[in-house]
Amino acid sequence: MAFPAPAAEAVLFVDDEATSRKWFARVFGDEFKVVTADGAGEALDILAKRGQEFAVLVTDYRMPERDGMKLLRAVQRDYRHLVRLLATAYAEKDVAIAAVNQGRVLRILEKPLDEQLTREALREALQLFRTHALERAMNENRVAALRETLGFLAHELNTPLATVRGCVNLVASRYQPQAPGESPGAARFSEEHAGELLAALERAERRALYCQSLVSTFVQSARDAYPGSAAQSVTARSLVEALMDEFPFEDHERGHLASRILKDFNLPGRRDLLYLVLCTLVKNALQAMRGMPDARLMVEVAVESDGRRRPWMSFIDNGPGIAPDVLAKLTREPVTTKGHSGGSGMGLMFCHRVMQSIGGSIEIDSTVGAGTTVTLYFRPES
Repeated sequence: MAFPAPAAEAVLFVDDEATSRKWFARVFGDEFKVVTADGAGEALDILAKRGQEFAVLVTDYRMPERDGMKLLRAVQRDYRHLVRLLATAYAEKDVAIAAVNQGRVLRILEKPLDEQLTREALREALQLFRTHALERAMNENRVAALRETLGFLAHELNTPLATVRGCVNLVASRYQPQAPGESPGAARFSEEHAGELLAALERAERRALYCQSLVSTFVQSARDAYPGSAAQSVTARSLVEALMDEFPFEDHERGHLASRILKDFNLPGRRDLLYLVLCTLVKNALQAMRGMPDARLMVEVAVESDGRRRPWMSFIDNGPGIAPDVLAKLTREPVTTKGHSGGSGMGLMFCHRVMQSIGGSIEIDSTVGAGTTVTLYFRPES
């Protein structure tokens, strides 16, 4: 089931006695939104229709047809977000044990209910609900971010792994069976031109190393996520250097890329996500400039010198630029100019979400025929 929003704060009070229901609604209605039910059946009907509205369940123990313990067990199974309280005039030990073990109640309230003690219990239950709701929301956000990141990582790994497979298949296809009388232990391969197979193996190795670096950063992030682990600290310079060492450049593309560190700074957020952002921006620029003899991509790192002291990283290329209608949509919807080569248009949207999650932003400035500049802005230094 979907969890309720933290704003759901109604109290459902269940008691088969009409006078008890009226008293509870009148006394506590000044502070809480109270809804009453005359038994377990009506309570479950209300929850089935309006379960997202409730934060707390208070139920009597002794009721006809189905007692409060059975209701608590049903709620524990189907509406786990509710904080549960049991009201009973029977303080038997087995009732208390069952309420805690089976119904997972926060408190057992003795009837007749004491107004002050009950009000305190309701406040405690509501506060516990709010805490749990916030934790659930944070966990759901983490899961959503992880799901999105893993999906994008899979996309990023797919292309270099396909290249590795292609290189291996090329080498395997050039294998020459051993000739009669040839000494064992030597293998022969044919080439269309000198160095073809060695270049293929080197290309496969570069892409395998790139995939390995992506996976290793995620493994390290998982370790860093454990409670008590030291906070991550990565500088802009170190991430740019890792990018230039590990990115799987095609042919002579490594010579197109240069960096200029005007002022280094510590990066916020997780290294793996930021590394993926940098890889995405470099890949986009290199693909746009592919085939250009004078292609250039500069990565600049600096901190604004004005009062804001806002750190930034810019990726400046001299490629063909981006058409204004495409530029207006890039960070808002999946738009791509590289669909023929497997582009999904999700790259810049992913980068945009990562930057938003760490309190930063991404800005794109491009002129058709004159190149593109993508700038990542981070939170101002304190």
